[in-house]
Amino acid sequence: MNRWGIAIPVAALLAAPTGWVVTDRLEADNGFCISCHLDADQPLHRDNHADFEARPALSLAVAHGVAGNADHEDGAFRCIDCHGGSGFRGRAAVKLLSAKDAFWYLTGRFEEPDGMHWPLRDEDCGRCHASFDERAPDDQGDPAFHELALHNRELGVDCVSCHLSHERDGLANHYFVHPTVVRAQCARCHPEFEKESS
Repeated sequence: MNRWGIAIPVAALLAAPTGWVVTDRLEADNGFCISCHLDADQPLHRDNHADFEARPALSLAVAHGVAGNADHEDGAFRCIDCHGGSGFRGRAAVKLLSAKDAFWYLTGRFEEPDGMHWPLRDEDCGRCHASFDERAPDDQGDPAFHELALHNRELGVDCVSCHLSHERDGLANHYFVHPTVVRAQCARCHPEFEKESS
């Protein structure tokens, strides 16, 4: 094996922790994120970013931005707070995707994604929402979804399957759920909802 066969992996191994720390610092600044993700010709992030100026909040993401984040000294909510991945596996996956995007950006061949390649998972929401507040019953006197113990087990339905994150269609007074979307999820276990969702 030649010198380069050893030197390159060793250099990569030494650079990885430094890169991890440096990118953590960069990602803490929303300006860094939007410097690549606000291409004027691509509506995905441009429209999401514009929504952050709207009051009242048009989406769950904006509601989080308005509420702030007690984990940060300045109380600000950052893109990476939701889009950073949870646990080592999630963070590593996001870092690898970011490295790939950075490579294509530096070569002038970056294309703005039209969706999420590493979607939000319950663990991402669970970093701040480890438990659910007691909520009042709905208009018919039924308990709220999360008050039922059966619903607080693994149902195969992620939080963002019902709580729309950046979409403007969610009901602000109901934690940004959309009735049609929620009924479709409910119909997975409750066939009576199938009729209502069609």
